[in-house]
Amino acid sequence: MKKSILVVTSHFIKPVEARIECEYEVRRKTNGTLFTRNELPAAAEGADAILITPFDRLDVEFFKRVSPSVKVISTNSVGFDHIDMQAAAERNIAIGYTPAEVTDATADIAMLLLLGASRRAFEAQELIRNGEWTIPRAQALLGWQVTGKNLGILGMGRIGQAVAARARGFGMKIHYSNPQQVPAERAGDAVFHADPLEVMKVSQFLSLNAPETPTTHYFLNATTIALLPEHAIVVNTARGGLVKDDDLIEALKSGRVAAAGLDVYEGEPKLNPGYAELKNTFLLPHIGTATIESRTNMGMVALDNIDAVLNGTPAPSLAKP
Repeated sequence: MKKSILVVTSHFIKPVEARIECEYEVRRKTNGTLFTRNELPAAAEGADAILITPFDRLDVEFFKRVSPSVKVISTNSVGFDHIDMQAAAERNIAIGYTPAEVTDATADIAMLLLLGASRRAFEAQELIRNGEWTIPRAQALLGWQVTGKNLGILGMGRIGQAVAARARGFGMKIHYSNPQQVPAERAGDAVFHADPLEVMKVSQFLSLNAPETPTTHYFLNATTIALLPEHAIVVNTARGGLVKDDDLIEALKSGRVAAAGLDVYEGEPKLNPGYAELKNTFLLPHIGTATIESRTNMGMVALDNIDAVLNGTPAPSLAKP
């Protein structure tokens, strides 16, 4: 039986790679680099499906050029803001994604960032690794305790709820803003704020867990930062575009924001160099889903999406415009 042709833009965890090689005729670059804007449509000529990651930006021009043979594109991610969904719909190309498989791993990273930023973990690591640990210097690394503090969550979806559950274990009080109020059985004792600006006013710690949309783009900027309590701590595991970098960097320099823990950045893998110059930033290279379990499950669901569409059934995780 002839295998379907699958264009693959990255390399995945071993069980996922084994399934890809077994089930498909694979087209991919072998040198570890991403397809360029011109290369990906060319690689997809005559292909049945494409498996991508958030680093692949599929815009209107891509969908104008992509082969009519392509029936489905599946992204190995919870977000699909890197895909022009309207253009995909106009070409009748189904878009699959992996929403449920990232929850726990990403929520774990949010807590790591929250604790790392609040306890000045980067500076402490520097003392150890640079051989500069002295008792006076270590005593000067006073951070901020999380117990009893307010954690504001922007975006109370699966990941936001998982962050809330973990934060409760540290004795934090949860406030959140979301387009719709979350049912009480899932929100628990979390306090709902219909207006996201209201949640900013009480957020001694702020966790960004919303998708990037025209409404949330640059949500965290000089105006909204000014609403935060003095010396608030900001965590972002959602999308870099939620933050106006220059405004957050200025607030970190001035101390208006005490610290930030970031796993995502606008324009990644590049990031604003201002972050790297600051001691009060705890920075990770977008590893929110980087566990064996999460990446395996994500890859399998991404392939399930492709299999379903090519077999004439709806993708189990179908993204919609």
